[in-house]
Amino acid sequence: MRKKQVLIIFTGGTISMEKNSQTSKATIKDNRSELMDNISSELKNITLISNQFSLKPSPSITPEDMFNLAKLTQESLDNPEIDGVVITHGTDTLEESAYFLDLFLNTKKPVVFTGSMRNFSELGFDGLSNLVSSILVAAADASIGMGVLIVMNDEINSAVEVTKSHTLALDTFKSLEFGPIGIVEQENVLYYRETHYRRLNMQPINIQSAVEIVKAYSGASSLILNLLIDNGVKGIVLEALGRGNVPPMMIQGITRAIQKNIPVILTSRCPKGRVLDSYGYEGGGNHLRQIGVIFTDNLNSQKARIRLMLALGISDDLTSVKSFF
Repeated sequence: MRKKQVLIIFTGGTISMEKNSQTSKATIKDNRSELMDNISSELKNITLISNQFSLKPSPSITPEDMFNLAKLTQESLDNPEIDGVVITHGTDTLEESAYFLDLFLNTKKPVVFTGSMRNFSELGFDGLSNLVSSILVAAADASIGMGVLIVMNDEINSAVEVTKSHTLALDTFKSLEFGPIGIVEQENVLYYRETHYRRLNMQPINIQSAVEIVKAYSGASSLILNLLIDNGVKGIVLEALGRGNVPPMMIQGITRAIQKNIPVILTSRCPKGRVLDSYGYEGGGNHLRQIGVIFTDNLNSQKARIRLMLALGISDDLTSVKSFF
């Protein structure tokens, strides 16, 4: 039986950082060869190849970077010799890049994102164990058809569900609503449930990155909405209250955006649950649906923005955009 071949794409992040000797603060370093050398003895039955895509902290990763990463990953997976891909990434925007690829890729081969919460210089550096576990998941037959995955702290989560929940904890990546879909136990990859999300395979020629997020809060006005409209925004994600409601003073800006053919996508600032048109008062979910706001399921705002950028890259027609939600 031939050995599985896994491609590791390095993008940067804390897993590729060390403490500066003068400032003691973590900075980017190309440590790809060190990481590969440290894990090679643990993975003798898997052939590893690598690609240095970028060396960036994840706050510097742009939607255009995600787009190029998605295209590189698709091209790599189209190679019959490649059985799976692991992508190292900074944790701050990891869930956004992972979700971008989940929407974009047209493959059943495993794609796994990982990173670390501690840098290479720190005691208890978690990057090596996360990388090994991710490679095992990418090489496992059970991972085929599971969509893009995130493996951290020996837990396997779906890119659709997972979010960074803590600024420092090693188990920061959580699927808050349903929990992880599996675990890595030594060399064993164990899945406990499947996901049943619609695979959208959104592959536009270009993406529309002029999409902004507006958060609702007590007494929120239309000031920010109007500012965005006047400055050429192409899409708005509304992080609403509760079940999907906003203060009445936001309605003017929302209505104005929709009249200008700018899609307004509804999410909730609550970390769990989906939005629904339960309330009929001014600014309530039913009112928002009536004026043309597009509802998500239980996506958080940052992932809804990713989906809207891809949708607008395909068409700016509101009916077409709505079909992707």
